[in-house]
Amino acid sequence: MVRELLGKLATRSLSFAGKCQQQQLRRLNIHEYQGAELMGKHGINVPKGMAVGSIDEVRKAMHEMFPSQSEVVVKSQILAGGRGLGTFKSGLQGGVHIVKSDQVEGIAGKMLGQILVTKQTGPQGKIVSKVYLAEKLSLVNEMYFAITLDRASAGPLIIACKKGGTSIEDLAEKHPELIVKVPIDIFTGITDEDAAKVVDGLSPKVADRNSSIEQVKKLYELFCKCDCTLLEINPIAETSDNQLVAADAKFNFDDNAAFRQKEIFTLRDPTQEDPREVAAAEADLNYIGLDGEIGCMVNGAGLAMATMDIIKLHGGTPANFLDVGGNASESQVVEAFKILTSDEKVKAILVNIFGGIMKCDVIASGIVNAAKQVQLKVPVVVRLEGTNVDQGKRILKESSMTLITAEDLDDAAEKAVKASAS
Repeated sequence: MVRELLGKLATRSLSFAGKCQQQQLRRLNIHEYQGAELMGKHGINVPKGMAVGSIDEVRKAMHEMFPSQSEVVVKSQILAGGRGLGTFKSGLQGGVHIVKSDQVEGIAGKMLGQILVTKQTGPQGKIVSKVYLAEKLSLVNEMYFAITLDRASAGPLIIACKKGGTSIEDLAEKHPELIVKVPIDIFTGITDEDAAKVVDGLSPKVADRNSSIEQVKKLYELFCKCDCTLLEINPIAETSDNQLVAADAKFNFDDNAAFRQKEIFTLRDPTQEDPREVAAAEADLNYIGLDGEIGCMVNGAGLAMATMDIIKLHGGTPANFLDVGGNASESQVVEAFKILTSDEKVKAILVNIFGGIMKCDVIASGIVNAAKQVQLKVPVVVRLEGTNVDQGKRILKESSMTLITAEDLDDAAEKAVKASAS
């Protein structure tokens, strides 16, 4: 949701992918406490804090890190926004609480292991495996700061707003004049002038201006060095001792940079991700989970998008985007079928292969082997065309599988929609 907003602020236009749910871009998302640790390593002011996963760890953290604190902030750690206004399925209201030190153990115990539902998790919610205990700061002003990638300027864009700690979506809609955007030249990097413009947009009341400019520059350096696609701090705040502090942060990282950001990518928490997408990533498949009833297996992203469109045209809804690519092995096809059939909402499967690099006989063999390993309870519509199509059709025919064959994409989509409704 936040990424969509930043896209609107940057270009006023959204691609198809941008309209899809947040996890669909498959960019690494890390927890708040991990982001705080990362910022601390790069010289950015952050509150003192510690992540804990059990009551014993809560007691240890309170003894070692907060021995004299009268109040502590207890934050549930899930990869979704809106935690403060969320509701636990157990009935507890709010995923963020400021409590007296002697109440920390009790409130943390009510969060750990429980499901938190927010406006971004969907009704299923997400499990809280860790809570973040952080010092309660004396904040005198809250602002908004973010860095994202901007198509229009072909580089990073820093967004600042002198009001923060609340919904930036609402602020952007009601008071667009408060939003300050500073594009950064990717070759020159951030200059003192750029950083000063950002600080002016934040309009700090008590924080030292020069120190604030240095903090902005460090945030930009972190964004670039760590291959971020999003760095959002809401709020970036001023404390009573005149410091600019990143009180809460959200990070996304480019999956294409995993090979050079190995330490960061070890922070991935698969328990917070769609298990279908986790399985697909392990099998090196391009998979995006959706909410429809027709599972799709296609080769090539363009053909996959067209397949989804034509399913919609015939009155159906795709359950996923799945591109097996041009070099998929038979075992990958089997894994793809396992993922498709694991979705209880899927009422039919459409296999649409136009064989170029990807050979139809490999797909056909994968379908047959998948049927042996996975009990197919839904109808399967198959459209094969291209390289080794005759061999592929023969393999399917000799398998004695009950399949619905189609001559072209339109015919396949129509049959898949009809099969899903029966």
